[in-house]
Amino acid sequence: MKFFLCVMGMVIIIEGLPYFAFPEKLKSMIKKIIETPNSTLRKTGLFLMLTGLFLVYLGKN
Repeated sequence: MKFFLCVMGMVIIIEGLPYFAFPEKLKSMIKKIIETPNSTLRKTGLFLMLTGLFLVYLGKN
């Protein structure tokens, strides 16, 4: 459980970094995301999830 909490903490730090460091650029990026088709967002999300799963697999073995 300690390892899980450490990993979750690191994810939150990495997720929060752009909001702190580049708020103006983040706002323009969000506008672009809104204009992106749902199918493209779904494909990107699937790719990121599979990449994350692969990295977890490599880390465990």
